[in-house]
Amino acid sequence: MTKAIQQIMLGTVTKNEKQAAESLKRIKAAGYDGIELNGFMIKPTSFLVRMLTKAAGMPVGKGGNYDWNALVKEAGLVVTSIHEDLGTIKREPETIIREAEKFGTKYVVITGMYRFDYSDKNAVLGLCQDLNASGKILKEAGVELLYHNHNCEFLKVEPGKTAYDLILSETDASCVNFELDSYWPAEAGVNVLELMRKLDTRMKLYHINDRGTRLSKPAMTPILKSDSMELGYGNMDLVSMVTQAQKVKVDAVILESHKNWVDNSPLKSMELSAEFMNQYIR
Repeated sequence: MTKAIQQIMLGTVTKNEKQAAESLKRIKAAGYDGIELNGFMIKPTSFLVRMLTKAAGMPVGKGGNYDWNALVKEAGLVVTSIHEDLGTIKREPETIIREAEKFGTKYVVITGMYRFDYSDKNAVLGLCQDLNASGKILKEAGVELLYHNHNCEFLKVEPGKTAYDLILSETDASCVNFELDSYWPAEAGVNVLELMRKLDTRMKLYHINDRGTRLSKPAMTPILKSDSMELGYGNMDLVSMVTQAQKVKVDAVILESHKNWVDNSPLKSMELSAEFMNQYIR
């Protein structure tokens, strides 16, 4: 399986093209094989998008004008996949197909929708229809559409059924599959291993993170909020999760965290996580 980094980690260490090249080479040296790109980080985006991502703790940097294809190749990495938004895929499927071909990846990934009500069953059913339609168009061009979750998909649409359950049952497995992020269902109180077994071979990519607590200053109270941690330093049963991912032969395990890094450094953080990745992922 390919060991990769999600590009969202790199916004603060890709402030210019030279720094981007150095960061990618450091990722390769740590033992990673690939990178998952984001559409809004590899091409010019609006000021609003940049401000929204920064406000969410995910600064995207100024890499929209860089030659990411050359940067990735020079570092000796591969592109595992590209994150894009559903609106763009619906409006410009040919552009997205060309983008995937350019970077040599077969996976385009949609993340949880901004300002979307995952407790509204009809809205979720509409989303499933859109996913199936877009997935069919991409499939005809040899590109696979995956859905990436956060925690909002685990809202109930009816007693005993979550939005994620509905997305799993109402999407066509020949056109739509999944990139599971195990951190978010854990945050939502979901049994992650059970969920992974339910997805089975529909899980094509696996986003990995650990969940725990790091104090950056003395606590006002003994009640601590959980947050992302380097792999193996939190409280998730990542070994069992990686074992399940290997069982269903996912194509890549992709590290993603975007805050709470050791020494506030995404590069030091990914190097610590690489110790786990290099030990358990073959």
